[in-house]
Amino acid sequence: MSGQAREEGGRPLGYPMFRALWIATVVSNVGTWMHDVGAGWLMTSLSAEPLMVALVQAATTLPMFLFALPGGALADIVDRRRLLIGAQLWMLIAAGLLAVITFAGLTTPALLLAFTFALATGAALSAPAFQAIVPELVPRPALADAVALNSLGVNIARAIGPALGGVIIAMAGPPAVFALNAVSVLGVLGVLFAWKREAQAATLPAERFFGALRAGGRYARQSPELQTVLVRCLGFFPFASALWAFLPIIARRELGLGPTGYGGLLGFMGAGAIAGALLLPRLRRLIPSNQLTVLAAILFAVAMLGLAKTGSFVVGCLVMAIAGLAWIAMLSALNVAAQMAVPAWVKARALAVYLVVFQGAMAAGSTFWGWLAGRIGIPLALVIAAAGLVVALLLALRWRIGGESRDLAPSSHWPAPIVAEDPAPDRGPVMVTVEYRIDPARKAEFVRAMQEMRRIRRRDGALNWCLNEDAAQSGTMLESFVLESWLEHLRQHERVTQADRLDQAAVNQFHIGADPPLVRHLLAP
Repeated sequence: MSGQAREEGGRPLGYPMFRALWIATVVSNVGTWMHDVGAGWLMTSLSAEPLMVALVQAATTLPMFLFALPGGALADIVDRRRLLIGAQLWMLIAAGLLAVITFAGLTTPALLLAFTFALATGAALSAPAFQAIVPELVPRPALADAVALNSLGVNIARAIGPALGGVIIAMAGPPAVFALNAVSVLGVLGVLFAWKREAQAATLPAERFFGALRAGGRYARQSPELQTVLVRCLGFFPFASALWAFLPIIARRELGLGPTGYGGLLGFMGAGAIAGALLLPRLRRLIPSNQLTVLAAILFAVAMLGLAKTGSFVVGCLVMAIAGLAWIAMLSALNVAAQMAVPAWVKARALAVYLVVFQGAMAAGSTFWGWLAGRIGIPLALVIAAAGLVVALLLALRWRIGGESRDLAPSSHWPAPIVAEDPAPDRGPVMVTVEYRIDPARKAEFVRAMQEMRRIRRRDGALNWCLNEDAAQSGTMLESFVLESWLEHLRQHERVTQADRLDQAAVNQFHIGADPPLVRHLLAP
């Protein structure tokens, strides 16, 4: 790392590649928001059904639900730079084709939804990789600021893109917006082609695709920190999606706005998000993260109520600014918590799980609120969504965002297995046993402590886990767990973190033998 980079410390924009990619993605996100405005506005011209307008939002978010997990698995087992380049080329082609058919006057509601879905598919395949490469571009002290800066970049784009899109729609129509979205992808492609990514040292073969998918799902099931983030997502995004789903139709039919006015509403939301992002560092010092998410949810509920009742563009802009501030506060807290909850080896997959829950909740929520509004009207649907958002705050009592972060850097403290000859990598299953000698009077305490080891073993690859006591020798406890293959056990050695080392040391304190706990590796014949 250069001396200049060291001096920058926690300033992410002091690192040239992060800075270049950040600027390029802001420009690309401006194009994405312009597309969203164009697609939403065009759909209100193509169809009068609230459900069809809401389906534009669903088509934007559903691909993340369907493809983020495969994208995360690929990002952890192939070169992330090449994956990102492929996804950006796909988006360039999709955006270009949509511009051409819209210029030709051939766009139908089905085609608009299909191309919006295709663009979102490219974003879904690349999103886990984009998030996972952040630790490669900045050091750990700058990571939280880099994650927050990425969220700020999205909201800068939200402030500029919708307003710019509205002006361009008014001047040249939706086709011009779609064409400019295609052009906006070129900057990201240029930075990715210029990035000389360092080769990642690997002592073991890459995971296979389906095995990597299973490992990502297994980690998510066994990580309390990541589960907290996912639960809180489910308490916010299904209800918050109502605002996004109804905004185009409220702007056009309730407020009587044109495309410029609609872009202005979204621009004020982006401005509120920028203001929130600038305030967040100070707010985080004054307010714990969990309380900050509660406040953000309440503010977003107030914004939805205001949107349901307003008939004024000025009031609508104020409401959207409040919504933007609340949105960035919640999104930043959840993003940082998700990044800090997972180690490097599974980061893209775990973040993909987060994105799946996030965008799946948005897609399902948008569709549901569109269906409900067709029966009870948009204002009442927004009121119900706001009430649900407030009720869901009860989740914050049990699943608390923030708290002490655990050191998830690799510890490499497990000694290499002692073997008579090197087993074939695919030989298995493999049973690992660890024999402890403990004071029988502390048996119950030991069993409780071992539950954390059970979670760690299962999280890092064990198919099952058992703890048994020798019937002939009270206090002789045998931990055993089974892995699919010898290679999977070697991967388990690489996955153990510094936090796991501390948990294992706490368990080893119960051991009273002169020698350390006896470890055996048993291979299927």
